[in-house]
Amino acid sequence: MDSRPDPKAVLLELQRLKAQNERLRQELADRERNLRARENQASNDSPAETLEPPTPHQEMSDLATSDAISRAQEPASTSYSDTRTADSTSTSGAPLETAPAQSKAPAQSSPPAFLQFPSHAATEREAAQVITAAPASSGATQASVQKGRQGAAAPTVEQAETPLDIVFVSAEVAPWSKTGGLGDVVGSLPIALAARGHRVMVIAPRYMNGKSDKLYEGAFDTGCRVNLDMGACGQQEVAFFHQHSDHVDWVFVDHPSYHRPGNPYQDENGVFGDNQFRYALLSLAACEAPLQLNIGGFRSGEPPGFPYGDKVVFVANDWHAGLVPSYIAGRYRRAGVYKDARCIFAIHNLSHQGVEPAASFGNFGLPDDWYDPLSWEYPSWASINGPAVNILKGALVASDRIVTVSQGYAWEITTPEGGWGLHGVLQARQHVLNGITNGVDTTEWDPETDAHTAASFSPADLRGKAECKAALQAELGFEVNHEVPLIGWIGRLDHQKGPDVALDAIPGLAARGCQFVMLGSGDAEYENAMRAAEAQHPASFRGWVGFSVPVAHRIIAGCDILLMPSRFEPCGLNQLFAMRYGTIPIAHATGGLRDTIQDYSPYASDDAGKGTGWTFSPPDAAAMLRAVDAALEVRWHRPDEWQAIMRNGMTADLSWNRAALQYEQIFSWALMDQPVRPW
Repeated sequence: MDSRPDPKAVLLELQRLKAQNERLRQELADRERNLRARENQASNDSPAETLEPPTPHQEMSDLATSDAISRAQEPASTSYSDTRTADSTSTSGAPLETAPAQSKAPAQSSPPAFLQFPSHAATEREAAQVITAAPASSGATQASVQKGRQGAAAPTVEQAETPLDIVFVSAEVAPWSKTGGLGDVVGSLPIALAARGHRVMVIAPRYMNGKSDKLYEGAFDTGCRVNLDMGACGQQEVAFFHQHSDHVDWVFVDHPSYHRPGNPYQDENGVFGDNQFRYALLSLAACEAPLQLNIGGFRSGEPPGFPYGDKVVFVANDWHAGLVPSYIAGRYRRAGVYKDARCIFAIHNLSHQGVEPAASFGNFGLPDDWYDPLSWEYPSWASINGPAVNILKGALVASDRIVTVSQGYAWEITTPEGGWGLHGVLQARQHVLNGITNGVDTTEWDPETDAHTAASFSPADLRGKAECKAALQAELGFEVNHEVPLIGWIGRLDHQKGPDVALDAIPGLAARGCQFVMLGSGDAEYENAMRAAEAQHPASFRGWVGFSVPVAHRIIAGCDILLMPSRFEPCGLNQLFAMRYGTIPIAHATGGLRDTIQDYSPYASDDAGKGTGWTFSPPDAAAMLRAVDAALEVRWHRPDEWQAIMRNGMTADLSWNRAALQYEQIFSWALMDQPVRPW
């Protein structure tokens, strides 16, 4: 009789021990940092509170070389006159002299944060124009901010009554990969849920593009290899890499199709032709990970390193993870697996749907009778005609619950105007459709600790806001005058974001005595228009073509008003950043902008009823200028009410914990219902 141990059992035991060792190392490191923090506080006579220790996830981001990150962030042109460096020179190329500011620690040398643009580009081809960066919703930025927060106590988070096992699946996750809002959400919401006591796994591709490779150095190879049946594409072997930080299991799927230059979706030659296969592979790998990986963290009363198992709640994000609900319902439940699991599908931008010709259905490895939930017909205006498969449509049909990133957008996508051809499907499932507004990383976006701004300020002491404005005016070469309204626009230069509306308003803003700055890159037509407008209005307009993280923070902190004339906006984050810094948003009343901005009312009986900004409609320059007039009237003639509006925004609960509570309610409803059976 062969007495040799089973190789598979030995491998599983090694994986379990490796995961246990990683967890213990993490706990020891956290305890050591807490001890050092308490010692530092005691020596500084600070209150007996502990600093939130930077985790290995944060340390990895902080130690990743700035060169790799900055190269990913540098646009082709980073100056508003094509002669100014992105961060430190004037239109003439001479160093800028900023206005005096209150005493503040110098900026840290850790990798810079990346300003969150509200959503994806309108098409994946346009997504290349979004600057791929390494944001640090929970990583580098959080670590660098904490360096300047001596004595600050970590907030106390209430624990969930019923801890769940939650698995997020996404094509992007910050700080490892990001082209838009999706990466920020998936990099932040899981941390908020884990802080409430849930066990959370996030699954995303391990992109090896030559620029972001170092960001994955903190993830170790689990040794687990799984062969996936991809139908006509045959058996595909994937590997799993794991990093535990912020109490979250970050899992990266490794496959040769993720090893190529460019951003997650395309390179300089255009959109990758095999994206449908790459993300079908991600979806199927994500279904296997909770069953195969012994990285389940730690829960009281259970051994460390146990798998998540099949009683989990999946949160599949956008079309890239849209086959997760279809695989769960069409393959696994039929085999008796994941019978108690639930699938939540999160829509961040409905315009991306994963549509390919019908013949590609065979590449998914789904049963033949699953074709109908994904069946689609190309619209008459499309360059391709005939039958197709629509991955996002299949997700809407097969998911137990559907979530989008604002209540306003949840309604808009059920209309013919906002449904991108799927309004009928969404109307049929409206009873399981909810909107939850995204949160803000309140450590990265904090006017009291922001290392990029000239001065610190808070709702209780707004003096630093004026210093930030004076410094920004000097940096831009404007007249330094507190009485002159300073207005900003930040975004991707494409039709959705309304840069043409902002450009059309330049003469009107100049006539009103305003200074106006636009920061963004994208469509060359808009970039050239910004340059031309600056030449025509040198005293009142600056068009900063490109992107600079520090400048984005300084615009948010220094402006009086932020304009957001987006034609549609699933959620939007710039308005939340602005509110956090006491900058008044004026936005088109659409989607998440309408949800998050409370219109000012001069007849409200208390400050809380006086709003946080102004909205307008339709999205054109005339309507926007009318809203600007209303705002300027309050600023000039009722300064006390203007400050009340500022404080309303600064004190609003914009945290991810608020969003996490609402997601918990969605999970609870999904678990109360029977799993969907679309077949």
